Amino acid sequence: MSQSNPHSAGELSHLADEESEHRTPLLADLRLWAVIGIAFLLIAPHFIYPVMIAKVLCFALFAAAFNLLLGFAGLLSFGHAAFFGFSAYVTGYCLQTLGFTAELGILAGTATGALLGLLIGALAIRRQGIYFAMITLALSQMVYFVCLQAPFTGGEDGLQGVPRRPLFGVVDMTSNINVYYLVLAIFCFGIFIIYRTVHSPFGQVLKSIRENEDRAISLGYDADRYKLLAFVLSAALAGLAGSTKVMIFQLASLTDVQWQMSGEVVLMAVLGGIGTMLGPILGATIIITLQNELAQIGSLTTIVQGAVFVVCVLLFRRGIVGELSHRWNRWRGRSDETTGEEPRTASKG
Repeated sequence: MSQSNPHSAGELSHLADEESEHRTPLLADLRLWAVIGIAFLLIAPHFIYPVMIAKVLCFALFAAAFNLLLGFAGLLSFGHAAFFGFSAYVTGYCLQTLGFTAELGILAGTATGALLGLLIGALAIRRQGIYFAMITLALSQMVYFVCLQAPFTGGEDGLQGVPRRPLFGVVDMTSNINVYYLVLAIFCFGIFIIYRTVHSPFGQVLKSIRENEDRAISLGYDADRYKLLAFVLSAALAGLAGSTKVMIFQLASLTDVQWQMSGEVVLMAVLGGIGTMLGPILGATIIITLQNELAQIGSLTTIVQGAVFVVCVLLFRRGIVGELSHRWNRWRGRSDETTGEEPRTASKG
């Protein structure tokens, strides 16, 4: 196994960061946004339907998990619905049939996502570009047919009426408010893991592999190993999101594992801005809110989503957060030149 070269880590980090300037947040410190966001989310269920916000948080985590792979490792997967949906089935089965408590059911689903990610990732990462994407799509469709035929999934009916078992055997999960705060805690945990990963030496190497894989390999990094680890982590977090969805809606269905779900999470990440921390969260919020508000028009919702996506791609080439951040940095640069100050560097998001 190749050994990493400690003298090249800084050079690799600089290479990745040079190409990622437009991904900086609108303000200098992303932690400020986190504090504001968490403060809002703590009081939000008192004036917004908690199940709606919980759904947004669930899909925001799913989109952020996908973005970890595409935005920071440069790997486009069309198969993330497999991790999201199959983990939902496992959690639902554990809660409904095996009588697991809430935390054990969620852990079982998350572990399933990680194991499935290890299997699919090991088969896919040796290919690049469209070949990688097509392999993930094909393997995801295999998982879909397993869910359709397996006896424990309920076939086309799925798993319905999944009970909300007590958390740690003590905390009542039949209350929507309690479920919401559990989902919020899981969301914060998942985003924290992604943030720490992206800003760790491992994350810097990932970004360097994304920008120039051959150069990273020549410096002694095992690119396939790094990509596989990123794939497994992304799959585990997608599985965590899928397990969370079962707790919210008490349902696991084929919709969660269909290829359309993989396309939807791509839309969320690209709309908000890939390679950013806030982008997938914003993208998921927009898409889920649109789906909720336009539910009465049925299949036309998909057309509206497509139109919104096209408009945003035309107006925001880097995604909403990426484009606004880029324009903010340009404006600030001109402002510094006008005042004669040295340009300031915003912290990475």
